[in-house]
Amino acid sequence: MKINNIKNFILIGALGVSMASCEDFLDRPAEDNYNTDNFYQNDEQCYQGVNYLYNSPWYDFQRGFIRVAETMSGNEFESQNPYMNFSVNGTNEDLINMSYSLWAVIGHANTVYNSLKGASGTASETVKNACMGECLTWKAMAYFYLVRTFGDVPIIHDNSEVLGSGNYNSVFKVQKADVYEYIIMTLEKALELLPKSTTQKGRIDYYCAEGLLAKVYLTRSGLGMSGSRNDADLAEAAKLAKDVIDNSGRSLMENYSDIFRMQNNECEESLIAWRWSAGRSPWTQQNTLQSDLAMGGFSEFGDTWGGWRGPSVDLQDAFGVSSLDNPATRIDVDTRRKATMMLPGDVYEYFWTDKGGFDLLKFVYDPEYGKGGPGGTWQCGTGAQHVKHLYGDTYDHEQALGTSPENMAYGLATHILRLADVYLIYAEAALGNNASTSDASILAAFNAVRERAHVSTKTSITFDDIWKERRLELAMEGDRWYDFVRRSYYDVQSCIDELKGQRRAGYDGFDDVASRYYESGQWTVDPNTTKYNTDQPVPNVTAASFTLPFPTEDVVFNPNLLAEPIHEEVRELYAY
Repeated sequence: MKINNIKNFILIGALGVSMASCEDFLDRPAEDNYNTDNFYQNDEQCYQGVNYLYNSPWYDFQRGFIRVAETMSGNEFESQNPYMNFSVNGTNEDLINMSYSLWAVIGHANTVYNSLKGASGTASETVKNACMGECLTWKAMAYFYLVRTFGDVPIIHDNSEVLGSGNYNSVFKVQKADVYEYIIMTLEKALELLPKSTTQKGRIDYYCAEGLLAKVYLTRSGLGMSGSRNDADLAEAAKLAKDVIDNSGRSLMENYSDIFRMQNNECEESLIAWRWSAGRSPWTQQNTLQSDLAMGGFSEFGDTWGGWRGPSVDLQDAFGVSSLDNPATRIDVDTRRKATMMLPGDVYEYFWTDKGGFDLLKFVYDPEYGKGGPGGTWQCGTGAQHVKHLYGDTYDHEQALGTSPENMAYGLATHILRLADVYLIYAEAALGNNASTSDASILAAFNAVRERAHVSTKTSITFDDIWKERRLELAMEGDRWYDFVRRSYYDVQSCIDELKGQRRAGYDGFDDVASRYYESGQWTVDPNTTKYNTDQPVPNVTAASFTLPFPTEDVVFNPNLLAEPIHEEVRELYAY
């Protein structure tokens, strides 16, 4: 879906919940009798009216979520894709859909918030406030993605006001600093409204929004700076993150890979997530990432085509492994590796549980086991395949959720803010502009993330330690590019140098090695025929690369998007 001008995404919110949907606790209102005048009359209706904000408006962001955050950052290999070589322009379909989706979230969140605010009936103030706080958190999240992706962007505080003024095709971009202030103001209001605990698992509460606010302060801390970051913003980020760690009552899951299994969709480590339903009606309520990321034949629906893309060689380097290593002697020093990327020899007990587990090599090269899946050829040139965002087969889905998936429709949650992220936000913000630290509190947070991964703890850490840890912990979760963006605010050359120095290409002749190993049990790598492709050009990364272009059609309808951004005193102009 695309937008033709700014009026469209404002109208999207004003039209109500025509896209509404969710699963389990996220039941949705019946569409044939819903409108904003007769709904939000009791507690249940208030919850139902907000539920679809957890999925449908975000649907068209899913491909951009991976291609921007993971392909551009060097975590994901996808040959001939413009996100690989930084040649994305305003006509790119994924970019257009991503922009549409984020503005749709804002339009819907505005409308539902105002409807709740003016609702009468028997709904309790506590529930109304909680639901309004959820709306504002989602709105802040959408703006957070927008400002980190496109830079200066317009602020649409209230749909009705913009529609009434008739200036929806003439709005101006607002300076990034003001957009961040608006995000902070929005989350501060959300914290006033949200409860500190909720019996409804998976919903956003106070500490979920506080964790997001900590991340916003950490990101803003480098804006307009050079070489170092704003101490006040760092201190605020550390304070907020520490409060989540100490007082939310949440803890890290014991087993890293369990976070990404459907039965743990609403685990306490998941602070904010897209919570999808397996149905296709209405379309947009469902997760479809497995289709884009899994090899052909991974599900029974013929709806997977992601075998030609996969985790990069550079990400393998970061984990200290290589797909060229002999599977029989390969040593994994980090349990997150197998939960993030499949390598030759890997077997997964949590995929294809009705078949005794998923054997990667057997799937590729045994036509009976894989039912012709990838056609007997290893497709991805990096020798790695995806794990995160995959649910498995129909039996796996039914065992975990009690429901069957459909073609391009499954119920695996997409975690977009996890507690481990907050631990690392605290460590980085508390380290601040110092070269290193041995502070016990900072080390406790940092090492808790490492201990779960079964890697050695550290007695002193630097920024580079945290920078790498974030990559390993959050790889393929739609975050890495945005780490580069926030670092580019104050240290752009380091970002350029790292991106240009990555191993972003694949291996020539990898299929020969893997197929021979499957047939004979002999792992032999001939460096003359199986080698890293050094012919791929270094990506053309510049300081301008850290801001993506607006969709061309938006600029056509509103040329002001090409003008210099304006400054707005957001706390004076806008109020909730």
